[in-house]
Amino acid sequence: MNMQSKRPITAAEQALVDSFVNRLGTLPGDQAITAIRDGYIEDIKRDGLPTRRVEAWHYTDLRSLLKSVPQDDGAAVKPAEPLFDGSTVLAVADATAAPDGVAVSHYSEALSNGSAAPRMALQSADDVIGRLNGAMARDGLCLDIAAGTELANPLEIQMVQGGGQAHARFPVTIGEGAKGTFVERHVSTSDDGALVSSITDLRVGDNAEIVWIIAQERGLSDTHFGQINIDLGAGAKLTLFVANSGGALVRQEIHIQARGEGSDLQLRGVNLLGGESHTDVTMTLDHLVPDCVSTETFRNVVFDRARGVFQGQIRVAQIAQKTDARMACNTLLLSDHGEFSSKPELEIFADDVQCAHGATVTDIDENHLFYMKTRGIDEKKARAMLVKAFIAEIVEELEDEALIDALEARFEHWLDNHG
Repeated sequence: MNMQSKRPITAAEQALVDSFVNRLGTLPGDQAITAIRDGYIEDIKRDGLPTRRVEAWHYTDLRSLLKSVPQDDGAAVKPAEPLFDGSTVLAVADATAAPDGVAVSHYSEALSNGSAAPRMALQSADDVIGRLNGAMARDGLCLDIAAGTELANPLEIQMVQGGGQAHARFPVTIGEGAKGTFVERHVSTSDDGALVSSITDLRVGDNAEIVWIIAQERGLSDTHFGQINIDLGAGAKLTLFVANSGGALVRQEIHIQARGEGSDLQLRGVNLLGGESHTDVTMTLDHLVPDCVSTETFRNVVFDRARGVFQGQIRVAQIAQKTDARMACNTLLLSDHGEFSSKPELEIFADDVQCAHGATVTDIDENHLFYMKTRGIDEKKARAMLVKAFIAEIVEELEDEALIDALEARFEHWLDNHG
């Protein structure tokens, strides 16, 4: 983390340290893991939470935004109904129903036998989520999808939380040529404030074809720190869809490395922001080899006094010729009191590439609204229809009717409560 001058520790920072001390005797891990945990919490004690002076957190001053931290662990909660009908649900508390070709074990076992150490490495010097999760993670699920496996139904990995704290890790390895749809689901079951950190380490093997959906549906007073770290193999095709429709303070990080030639990444995201929430999606994408394709499109809808952030950085290495990378962030700002900050970046060291980025922030087009009103549609309904169409445009790119219908139903329910 960037060096900062010594300053008084905040109540939230002290509460994080106290939480670690209170849990230390019960956290799984051998001596090596315990040493890593100690080091991460010492970093937090020394540096504190990041402020806007830390470039990666410039739009999310965590030291100011994080006001309190619950001390107790969240109570055990039953798995939720799956997002999509017919899905197989794997929750940390109940992971016994894995389909053929999917091996599942508890992350606590990897912590206990020491094999989790490499997976606790930080993404960068400013990786606060990695430090917090590395210090506090108690369990999670490790998934290994065998080469050639084709999942008949979506596989849903659930993190269901009813207040308190929860920190989990999900290492997932997709074998060569495997195909399937996965849902990473974060759900709140109570109005009690929660603090959650979740890290998914996803390795996509050569020529695998995967759809991965992150659905974050935290409670109105919850803090959610999410991170997904992705390695793409040669010829791998990954469609990653991120949907944020909850939480008071949310930071979702996406870190992708295209390591295999001919890989194809399609990243789509929808952020629905209301109340006084703050949601930050920060993405880094490294094109490290030739002949890879990536497109990233985010659609954001901002109501009330909500604030949103999108930071997207694409880096193209000198060797990564023939890269085709495009990024866009489009926002509907439907309140005079709401805010959205967008920071797209390109760092290109190759000379034979096609790369572009763009960002827009706008209100609903008055001409479109007028047209619908002249057709007998009242203004409130017309505005709702236009907002839904703005989102649906990228949801429909999933090309799976069941997935599209389920996501659109969730989004419509949220919009009906906020529009």
